[in-house]
Amino acid sequence: MERRAPAGKAVRVATGHGDIDAALGGGIARGRLHEIFAAEAGDAGSATGFAGMLSIRLGGGIVWLREEAAVRGGGHLHAPGLVEIGLDPARLLLGLLPDALSVLRAAADVVRCAGVGVAVIELHRDPKVLDLTASRRLALAAEESGVAALLLRIAATPVASAADTRWAVRSCASQPLPANAPGHPTFDLELLRQRGRGADGRWQVEWNREQAVFTSPTPSGAVVAVPARRPAAAPIPLRRAG
Repeated sequence: MERRAPAGKAVRVATGHGDIDAALGGGIARGRLHEIFAAEAGDAGSATGFAGMLSIRLGGGIVWLREEAAVRGGGHLHAPGLVEIGLDPARLLLGLLPDALSVLRAAADVVRCAGVGVAVIELHRDPKVLDLTASRRLALAAEESGVAALLLRIAATPVASAADTRWAVRSCASQPLPANAPGHPTFDLELLRQRGRGADGRWQVEWNREQAVFTSPTPSGAVVAVPARRPAAAPIPLRRAG
């Protein structure tokens, strides 16, 4: 890898959740690579939703890259569901590639394009082509262009990477709204690691579509903060699909 000057100070976008933003030093960083893991195989939908919500929050055009095998095995992204969380279809460009290597090659080009706001790079299981070098290329490209790169990992095991943050997403029951209407999407989020900062934690959050922010669940508003020190490649217990 060629040598480059150290990355400048990141532009941070607040998530809306005070404790998470404090842990991140002001919010999620643009121009960086972030990893999002489904904590369990059954949490794939929640992890995908979280990636979409972060993309909305970060702003700009969204390029979402997927493997064709993911479509065959798990179906297409649910367009009405994306609209329901507030994602404007006009902002989304979906790319289907034949395999993981093709996804990473396309991602390297997309992340270099400063006109893109967010690149979602969705990979399933543990492709050998996704190693520390590959993540380093994506991280350098993001730093150079200012694009936020979200590496969405489904049924995968964390390994050492150049990501700025690493998240585990778990499904969580939502609180019903008045008249027993369906509640806001709710997740159990765990910040497993972040580069350059020792803080980590675990929180239960809701997604407020109207304001496009993450908040504490209502009516309890409880936040679970669980500091834990882990090596960079600490595994998350997973049930593999297939």
